[in-house]
Amino acid sequence: MKSGGSTAWQRAPRAGRALAAAALLGGAALGAQAGLFDDEEARKAIVDMRTRISANDEAAKARIAELAAQNGQINEQLQALRRSLLDLNNQLEAARAEIAKLRGSDEQLLRDTAELQRRQKDLSQGLDDRLRKLEPQKVALDGAEFIAEPDERRQYDEAMAGLRSGDFDKSVLAFNSFLRRYPSSGYGNSVRFWLGNAQYGRRDYKEAIAAFKAFVAAAPGHPRAPEALLALANSQAETKDVRGARKTIDDLVKAYPTSEAAQAGKDRLASLR
Repeated sequence: MKSGGSTAWQRAPRAGRALAAAALLGGAALGAQAGLFDDEEARKAIVDMRTRISANDEAAKARIAELAAQNGQINEQLQALRRSLLDLNNQLEAARAEIAKLRGSDEQLLRDTAELQRRQKDLSQGLDDRLRKLEPQKVALDGAEFIAEPDERRQYDEAMAGLRSGDFDKSVLAFNSFLRRYPSSGYGNSVRFWLGNAQYGRRDYKEAIAAFKAFVAAAPGHPRAPEALLALANSQAETKDVRGARKTIDDLVKAYPTSEAAQAGKDRLASLR
């Protein structure tokens, strides 16, 4: 068959063989051209893809840079916020310390105010006491009430203090001085009574007799009048005036029969025989 085929080809006219050859060459050329077109499309696609990838890379880089910048701003904002919070916390601590200080100052101020008020009260009380000492005061003595000057009361108290201590000389001087300075004093009757006792205490019986008589004559209704009469009788007895002493006791019993001094006077009569 090979032999037959070759023979048939060989037998074909030259023109036919030329056409067949041309057809074969044309087909090959078309195939080659088609291959060239396919490669060009591929290259274009690759270039286009690379361009898109490059663009995407650039866009990604730009976005990354943008995000990095935003992140930096956020970090700066966070740092600023942290600083603000720290500063605010410091301010709060300072405010707490100041409040505590003010609270302590308030407490100290309250203590100081209380102390000042106490001192003011003490000063006011002291001033009132001093003013009272300088102002006339009501005095109640031996059932009577009267107004006395501060110095008047002071001199009376000093004279009585001397009498109580047994310093009769001092008390006599003080009582006499009082009567000269305050002749119309509400203390007058009591001063005369105690003056007689002071004189009796220092055994100045004549002066005691005079003082007791003056007292009874000036204030027969005085609560101490019975005692004054008994003391007068004792002073008369000390001067050997027994008759005078007995008469004084009789006057005592008649004038003040229910008094303790009258009973004591009756007992005293027994020794005046």
